[in-house]
Amino acid sequence: MEPAQSEMSILGCSPNGKGHNLGDDKYVPMKTMPEELDTNGTQNARFDDPDGILESEEFLPNGDGKKPMHFTDFEGKTSFGMSVFNLGNAIMGSGILGLAYAMANTGILLFLFLLTVVAVLSCYSIHLLLKSSGIVGIRAYEQLGYRAFGTPGKMAAGIAITLQNIGAMSSYLYIVKSEFPLVIQAFSRADPNADLWYLNGNYLVVMVSIGIILPLALMKQLGYLGYTSGFSLSCMVFFLSAVIYKKFQIPCPFEEFSAANHTVSHLDIHLNITDNHATHDNGLVHEMDDSHCGARMFTMNSQTAYTIPILAFAFVCHPEVLPIYTELRNPTQRRMQHVSNLSILVMYTMYFLAALFGYLTFYGKTETELLHTYSRIDPYDTLILCVRLAVLTAVTLTVPIVLFPVRRALNQMFFASKSFNWLRHVAIAVTLLSFINMLVIFAPNILGIFGIIGATSAPCLIFIFPAIFYIRIVPKEQEPMHSIPKILAACFAGLGVAFMIMSLSFIIIDWTTGSSNSGGGH
Repeated sequence: MEPAQSEMSILGCSPNGKGHNLGDDKYVPMKTMPEELDTNGTQNARFDDPDGILESEEFLPNGDGKKPMHFTDFEGKTSFGMSVFNLGNAIMGSGILGLAYAMANTGILLFLFLLTVVAVLSCYSIHLLLKSSGIVGIRAYEQLGYRAFGTPGKMAAGIAITLQNIGAMSSYLYIVKSEFPLVIQAFSRADPNADLWYLNGNYLVVMVSIGIILPLALMKQLGYLGYTSGFSLSCMVFFLSAVIYKKFQIPCPFEEFSAANHTVSHLDIHLNITDNHATHDNGLVHEMDDSHCGARMFTMNSQTAYTIPILAFAFVCHPEVLPIYTELRNPTQRRMQHVSNLSILVMYTMYFLAALFGYLTFYGKTETELLHTYSRIDPYDTLILCVRLAVLTAVTLTVPIVLFPVRRALNQMFFASKSFNWLRHVAIAVTLLSFINMLVIFAPNILGIFGIIGATSAPCLIFIFPAIFYIRIVPKEQEPMHSIPKILAACFAGLGVAFMIMSLSFIIIDWTTGSSNSGGGH
């Protein structure tokens, strides 16, 4: 694509690709960067789409010396509530299962402080994105990169979004592959060694991908997924409710289930507890050492540093912010910021409560994956099995939300000047899901590589790109380089570099020592 055309082909619509309809378009004043004007003060605009159905936004030519007028070729119809559901679902990942472990290694007050700081930083990061978007009238992460740094910026943003979200989708489907057979086996009380097709994770992940994820991923508009996002969040509310309920049902020290006699029903177990030692009775191991049964406000140990990257990436949703902004009804920067703030507040509350009550249930015995700790007590607990099924449902319904920005990034990188095409729309979704399924089934060990990718792309998308795009896009006449907003943005980018170095260092340490302590919010 020629530079002039590429710069003017600014995507401000959702993947639905509605065409230009001059009768329906709304015209609003648009700030234009000086380099967009030709020698006569007239903005260069090229319209190579005679049918008016480009997937991107463009600027109307203006030869009267007036301010250029910007129009959107898509009128958002997604309500405020549905937008909150979609963004909340994008934030909510499997990382919530590891937050209780993070609290066990930081203490309640230190965890609350770190979680609050990360939530505030995430809101600030989204503010930078929306401010940059509002100045140039662009609602596509990749095109913000183009306006800031040209083609290298556009490709860097597109590649980061693609790799980050493919890694997230791979991890979600890997959870389905590994956990779904265990849930079915526990519900059916089937022999775990039996060669049954419905206990084969490879079959199940393909069935879930074809039967649930693909139909949702083929939706033309992201807003249509608001209902499934709402259901996904309700599943996580059920998870949170169960964690709170179990806090008052499980004593500390808890009674551990013995795998040697797992066929004994817990209803038939008669407890025989003695003090200060462990006893075995009908499949239960009674652990009476209660030295770990106490909450700590501050904790510093060898695992504390690993919780920082986990919390830093707990609110990853930035690739989805601008697509959701595009489809928001009555879109304004202020309204979208409210959507973002409310979504982050809801997730912040759920994160803290899940971590708090999970930690107060098991204290020092909390494992890296909270539900596995419950399974140590009774792997056939009906409530916990239902919770595991609800978490699997939530993770599954998050995949289509995460897929949309990847498809949009691919369209921006390779088909920016093309009109919407259903064949391409479907082909990209099918190709992505097929590729991810093959990774999960045939090369699960490669997911470790995505840990490196995530530790690189996530800080870029959350911290570095929003900050440097803001610094480049906001005119110096409006905010000089020595102004406080731009200094803060520069510090924010530096913080992202620090998080990247820290995360990569921990992953390398894990690989060299053979442990697996580091992780991300997703």
